[in-house]
Amino acid sequence: MAYIRTVKTASEAEQLVGAVTDTLDLAYGLHVTEATHIPVGTATVNYLVTDRSGDQWFAKVYRDRTVLQREREAVELAEFARAGQVPIPGVRRTREGKLVEDLGRVPMSVWQYIADAETAEGGLTGDRWQAVGAVLGRLHRRLADHPAAASTARPGAGIRDMQRTRARFDRLIAEYHRRSTHDPFEVWALDALEERRALLDRVTTILARLPELTEQIVHGDLASPNLLLRGDNVAAVIDFQPPTPRYVSWEIARIGCDPRTILLGDQWVTGLPELLAAYRTEYPAARLNDLISTVAVGCAYTLASTYPLAEPLDNPSAVEASLQAYGRARHEAALVLLDKVDETQDVLRDHLR
Repeated sequence: MAYIRTVKTASEAEQLVGAVTDTLDLAYGLHVTEATHIPVGTATVNYLVTDRSGDQWFAKVYRDRTVLQREREAVELAEFARAGQVPIPGVRRTREGKLVEDLGRVPMSVWQYIADAETAEGGLTGDRWQAVGAVLGRLHRRLADHPAAASTARPGAGIRDMQRTRARFDRLIAEYHRRSTHDPFEVWALDALEERRALLDRVTTILARLPELTEQIVHGDLASPNLLLRGDNVAAVIDFQPPTPRYVSWEIARIGCDPRTILLGDQWVTGLPELLAAYRTEYPAARLNDLISTVAVGCAYTLASTYPLAEPLDNPSAVEASLQAYGRARHEAALVLLDKVDETQDVLRDHLR
């Protein structure tokens, strides 16, 4: 089974559950009493699994066997970070000691299940700012020692290749205009693309003003769905990507300037400095420029991104209601960041110095 397509019928769902429970039994020695589908994720099919002893596990079934090497590297990165006292679910190895089961009926990894937790998709508020900042600082401090790549100072302008970005916007806008009909989201997406295209000169100016910034191994997808909270504390960081050097400021901005937080109101202007102060406490070697540049980097990166505005053209099947809502929120938040980028950068500089 090279690829697990979208499960559409009750019969297909039952067959997949059967394959999952068989693999858990044979490969992991887990005798499953209940397996419940968790309707999250696009690259995986996920299950909450209860075994005969009453323990609960998170079974992550990979749709595509061709990406298993990358998935294995992502699991290895999570294990590396976990050894640095970062709250990350432990992965259960197979009987043969493998992190990812790749020979059974379905490929999968199995993780500790984090009960009574919620994602950060409701936004950061109150004491969560400091809690998230502390965990993020600990994570980056640990990943700075990852053997895949050493921390390096690079020009901040490298956040985006603006020549390629302009060409991408122009190509998408032209393709939308060639279509004879558009649904409401496509009409909105085209308007947003044209508005953002007109702002790319301002993005170029923001990038040109950035100092050298740190590039190192990071989580790779630290957005609010991959941050689990229990009250005001961080319960777990999940869903790592394979180890790839990225700008530290970019990853901080992905969670600290998440659209769902920005659109709660101006409290993020005071909350973000608290996050960064807690980050710096956990990671004293962090460079000040990386922290002060967070909002500028988040603003430039988001305004120059075509996701998910391009999805109706590139991946129509992904354009569900949740993605449309996220697209609108991301666009609005990018404009808020642009309006406040100078003000908040001064706030961060004053607070951190």
